[in-house]
Amino acid sequence: MILNAQISTLPNGLRVATSAMPGLQSAAMGVWVGVGGRHECRTMTGISHFIEHMLFKGTTQRSAREITRAIEGRGGYFNAFTQEESTCYYARMAGRHLWDILDVMADMYLRPRFAADDVAREKDVILEEVLMINDQPEQLVQEILNTMLWRNHELGRPLTGTPETLQKIGRDHLLAFKNKKYVPENTIFVFAGPVEHGACAAGARDLTRRLRRKPEPAYRLVTRAVEQERLQLRAREIEQTHLALGFRVCGRFDKRRYALRLLNVVLGENMSSRLFQSVREKHGLAYAVHSAAQLFAETGVLAVSAGVDTERADRALALIVRELNHLKKQAIPARELAEAREYAIGSLLLSLESPSGHMHWLGESILNYGRIIPPEEVIAALNTVSAEDLRRLAGEFLCADRASLAILTGAKSALSARRVEALLGSL
Repeated sequence: MILNAQISTLPNGLRVATSAMPGLQSAAMGVWVGVGGRHECRTMTGISHFIEHMLFKGTTQRSAREITRAIEGRGGYFNAFTQEESTCYYARMAGRHLWDILDVMADMYLRPRFAADDVAREKDVILEEVLMINDQPEQLVQEILNTMLWRNHELGRPLTGTPETLQKIGRDHLLAFKNKKYVPENTIFVFAGPVEHGACAAGARDLTRRLRRKPEPAYRLVTRAVEQERLQLRAREIEQTHLALGFRVCGRFDKRRYALRLLNVVLGENMSSRLFQSVREKHGLAYAVHSAAQLFAETGVLAVSAGVDTERADRALALIVRELNHLKKQAIPARELAEAREYAIGSLLLSLESPSGHMHWLGESILNYGRIIPPEEVIAALNTVSAEDLRRLAGEFLCADRASLAILTGAKSALSARRVEALLGSL
């Protein structure tokens, strides 16, 4: 558990959070920024992810090679990711090297070089990443689903960008976007491991003292005016049929998020789930079938994904729809609910066994909710969820008017749009 977590706000608005874990040999640090894909305009789609790449390409004080050596040369590991509402750069290393790593990561955040030749070269690298996704139907079908769930909205655009938007992004765009969107008020330096809060706050304050307060970037909310597309059925030269069925759900501030967490476990998060047991174990129609929930500030998605036998794709989809309808009509047995609850709580506890887990928990809590959420609070909330809560939630969310279905199937597939529409209509 997170027993020794603290947070401070520096004079310029930047926040410093720590989780003290005495006795460990390793420490983790993350620089969290509340900027992601939904902060981008249409013509600059992918620029947040582009900046994530570029911060590793050198600063005014260090080359890309020197950055790598400063972290990996001290036995550390570092990486980054871009999401719809946040970007994170993080590292894990021996605790004795923490101040060296802080210096490097602060340098990356404060003084990226964005050299023109590096920008051109990295643009080609990201274009290859985009093409790689297009060649992987299990990923491509997810991107198609997002465009359908939030049509003509920032949440529906690919985080990596498109070949068209990437070609338009130049050095000046990167600099302008970072200077405007990366502000102290939406930035958090997070430390976990054998750390002392006062020392971490002082170190971050010394390195960022020149930063000045700026307005936090805004984004466009999802309202009922944001359209949702029902079905896309595309043919490709692939062996399997890949499908992604998504339902618009509540946002992360909704109290029903705890019931949604357990509903997802029951539906398809693990090998004990109903989808895995039915579609794969009992009927042998898929190797991979699962569900996942993702929540944003005001909206979210519960998505079912599967790669299924093309000749029996309609049967697999019918099984998925059947399991969804069962959740709406029949209360979950007490034992199944108890096991789902234990799984969710156990997953949470296991994720907090390392400094990296604490670092991610603090960063996500503060960016998403403005405070450090005690894990005990989440566990207590999960323990209050009843079988009737899940049945009611399924009835509200797992219905046809909230559904979008993306399908990639072989050119010779017998799957018809009419048959698929009928199955969706039965939800």
